[in-house]
Parts: sequence; structure tokens; C-alpha cells
Amino acid sequence: MAARDRTERVTTTLPSGASSAGAPGSGGAQPPQRLGRYRLIEEIGEGGMGVVHLALDPRGRAVAVKVLRTHVAADPDARDRLGREVETLSRIRDDRVAGVLDADIMGPRPYIVTRYVAGPSLDEIVGQEGSLEPEALLRLARGVAEAIRTIHACGVVHRDIKPGNVLLEDGEPVLIDFGIAHLQDDVRHTVGGLVMGTPGYLSPELVEGAPITDATDWWGWAATITYAASGRPPFGRGRMEAVLSRVRAGEVDLTGVDDRLVPLLRASLAPDPGDRPHADEVLDALERFAAGDAATVPSPSGQVWDDPARHVPPGSTRVLQQRGTAVLPAIHGPAPLPAERPEAQGQPPRRGAGAGGAGPAAYGHEDEWDEDDELAPPEGDPRIGRAPRTVTLLALAAAWLGLAAALPGIALLALAGWSVLGRSVDRSLTGLVRRRYDRGRRRSDVPWAVVASPFHLVGAAIATLVGLLLPAVVAVAAIFASSLLDASLRGGALSPGSPGTLLAGAAGGLLMLWWGPGGTSLRRGSRSIVRSVVPMGLPSRVVVIVCVVCGFVLAIIALTQGASLGWRPWTGNPFGG
Repeated sequence: MAARDRTERVTTTLPSGASSAGAPGSGGAQPPQRLGRYRLIEEIGEGGMGVVHLALDPRGRAVAVKVLRTHVAADPDARDRLGREVETLSRIRDDRVAGVLDADIMGPRPYIVTRYVAGPSLDEIVGQEGSLEPEALLRLARGVAEAIRTIHACGVVHRDIKPGNVLLEDGEPVLIDFGIAHLQDDVRHTVGGLVMGTPGYLSPELVEGAPITDATDWWGWAATITYAASGRPPFGRGRMEAVLSRVRAGEVDLTGVDDRLVPLLRASLAPDPGDRPHADEVLDALERFAAGDAATVPSPSGQVWDDPARHVPPGSTRVLQQRGTAVLPAIHGPAPLPAERPEAQGQPPRRGAGAGGAGPAAYGHEDEWDEDDELAPPEGDPRIGRAPRTVTLLALAAAWLGLAAALPGIALLALAGWSVLGRSVDRSLTGLVRRRYDRGRRRSDVPWAVVASPFHLVGAAIATLVGLLLPAVVAVAAIFASSLLDASLRGGALSPGSPGTLLAGAAGGLLMLWWGPGGTSLRRGSRSIVRSVVPMGLPSRVVVIVCVVCGFVLAIIALTQGASLGWRPWTGNPFGG
């Protein structure tokens, strides 16, 4: 958080007294000079979800204001996530954490205000000056460890401890970015088994799908220390699955690290949690290292840890570590999918092309190198940040409600067909997004999507059959409840299946289908269909007007007549009204 929150540093410095309008990363927007009680001074960072500004509070003190982008602010899920970030930070009071000072989640431009940390990030310092000296390394490790202990005492797991989320203010580390932090009493941290975080700084057990625990942060702590000591990502760079494979295998790159420190770092990043030394043991070893001694810790067997790489028997095969210096962008899986929670925009340099990029030989598999990979950096989700098309979808809902009152049988078939189509589109697009994120854009993407489409259609049909059960129960209950209410008010007999009761049942069932279990896929798919079929602007306005008018006319005709116009495919009213 603070000056940077899952962001890229913006190097452009605005003139004194100038506003940040038109600054890089603002997407052409003209942010106001004031936001709530805060005067925005300059844009200091940006990400896919928001922009971070240096600002002044009413008393003239510097603060950091993170503002959701306009198109992101329209997404209720983005507001919920910002609210969870506020909830998380509000529990923490520590100088080593950039705490929250103020927030407005419900306003037209949601924002969160945190303490401004006037210092560069660890990855900026290491990138410019190289690895840290022993004393500075110990100071870093101590400070971040204290911050981690504080947040764990508050019941919070940060989940994304990495060099970019550690700022150094007068040499003292400050932990930022609680955008994906996890409250230990919050069960919403994962959806669909997908992992959020940054490859190379996630523990092997988390990568394997184990529950989130405090060990997740201590692993990231050890990986961050290793980065500071070596000056390179501990598990290199490359495609996501390659980095995570090295994490699971414990294949850490310690080239150039002081020999006295190698055993400690290798032990701290061991794949098996039981083989890792305790944080206190790591700090004690770093103290000895800073004093000029070897940084040794006892192994589980009681012996001193040693570096197995020093004792490779003649003729043995060794895995060559890559020497790249760039890290992959954070994994934002959809939250539930990449489409719902992705804000990492940066891409790693292409292999073999400039700025520390590693060529095929760096991987030790030159003969198996896929040239298609070299030309295809991983992609994010193109659905991120696009308009939710809520008005158009509400108009379609209005048209369907009118159809349900006049021709309930046809309306039910239309709803089932839309559900199958929407879920199928979502499954297809999500599969394509995951494929391109993992492998980059390829010529085989379209053929692959065509081949997979029948399977997506079958899965969508099954999901629709299951997903319609609860809405059907709700709809029938609403029909009979409204019929009972009508009979009690008018004093007549029950009339389930009349246009009025059908409207009540259709509205209840539609709401349950849209927001109930399994509705996420339907919502994403429906928005994708509308974006593709109905362009913004005049076509969208025409569709909205036509749908609302048609729905209103159908409902009025049925209500005036006192009965539906037809029940096909049923021969009559199935409710016996």
C-alpha cells in the first residue's frame, strides 16, 4: 500500500504545484485536484485496479491515496476487495506497516488513504545498487520479521511478501500492499482452488493447494531475504509453471551469494516445511553472518546444514538455474478467476532479448526450446476493466419478465438457453485466458478453442440443469406466496399461475439464478455476450428501449387479460389455477 500498492513506479515527476492530470498511467482521465478531504499532489504509482497519489490531508501532512479506476469502481467485487483491504489494515497498528488512515468505499470514486512511506522499494534498491551488505541484510530481515509477527498477531496473513512490497524508509523496512491479505477467520480467500500471489514468493505448500497459514508469509520472507542477498529472484524467471516447478523442487538460484550464507538460504527455502529453520534461528544465523561468521543453523537431524551443491559426485547431472533478473507479474486469478481480480500489467522481458533476459541455454534445454514461447509473453484477461453493461442486462431482464407473464413456457426455455449459452461462453473465454496467461498468444489458440467448445457446451448444460433447481424452488414458492397474498386481500380463491403471480415467481427465480450458487459464471458469460453483440452508444440505447417497451407491453397485455397468452410446451396451467 502506501506509495505503491501492487503498482509500477511512475518515473514522471510533476512540476511543483502542478496537478496530476494527464500523468502517465491515468488512462487519459483528468483526476480532480481534490478527492474528499485530500488534495492530490502527483501520481506516484498505478496498477490495473487503481492509481496511487501523493496527497495532503487537511492538516498538510503527506498521505498516499489509492483510488479505484472509474471502470473498476463500477464493479461491486472491486469495491468489496477494497473494503476487505480496509478491514485488514484497520486491525494493524505498527510503524513497520503502512496503516490505513481513512477510506471511502461507497462514494463515486472509492479510495483508501494510508500513511505515505517516503522511500524506495527493496527491488528498486537492489536493482540499482545490487545485493545488500550483511548489516543491511540483517536490518531488513529483522524489520520485516517484526512486521510479519505483528500482522499475524492480528489474525492476518499477508500472502504476498516480496521485494516490491517492502519499502525502505531511512533504511527501515515498511510492509505494504494488503490487497490479497487473508483474515484467518475469513473463508473467502480462495475460489475454485486458484492461487493468488507472485510466483517465486509463494510457499510450495500453498502452490500445491494447501490451506493458507502463517508459513506462507515466512516463506515469502525467506525468499525476499534471498533476493536481497543475491540480487536476483530466488527461483528465476520464465513461464509461471516453470517458476512454480522450481519452487516445489527447492531449486533456488544462489549464484554469487556468499558461501557462508548459502546453506542458511537453501534451508530456509526447503520444499518440506519440516526441513526449514525457525525464523528466530534464521535471524540468529544472520547476526553471526553480519559479525563475519558462517550463517549456520541446525538441521532436523541435529547436524549443521550444508549446501548439497558443493558435494555433487563426479558424473552426476545438475540442473542449470536460469540467471534472469525479472520476475513474473503477480497471479490474479480470477477472485475467483483472472477476470475478477487481475491487476498486474507488466510483462517479463522476452527471453533472449535485452535487459537481463535469459536465452534457451540458461534453462539447460536448448534443444527443446519452443520458439513460439519466445515470441509470446503471457497475457492478462482482456475482460478486466470492461463495462459491466448493467443497464442492458436489466433491460433484457425486463423483457424476459414480460415474456414470463405472457408466455411462461417459452420464457422458461429462453432462460435455460441463455444460461447454457452464457456459461458456455464464460468457460470458453476463461479457458482461453488461462491458456494465454500460461503460454502467451499462439497460433493454435483459435483451433484449440473450437475443439474444446463442445466440452464447454456440455459442461454448461449440466451446470444449467443443476443451477436451475434452486431458482425453480424459489419461483414456485413465490408464485404460491403471491397467490395466497392476493387471495387474502381480494377474498377469492387461490390463482397460482396468473400473470401477477408469474411475475413475482419469475422475478424471485431470476434473482436466485443470477446471484445464487453458480451464478458467477452466468454473470460473466452474459456480460461477454452483451459486449460482443450489442455495441456501446446508440445500438445499446436502442436495445434497452426496445426490451423495456416489449417487456412492459407483454406484461400489461397479460395482466389486462387476466391470463397468460399461452403455456406451450405445456397444454395448460401446470399450477392448476
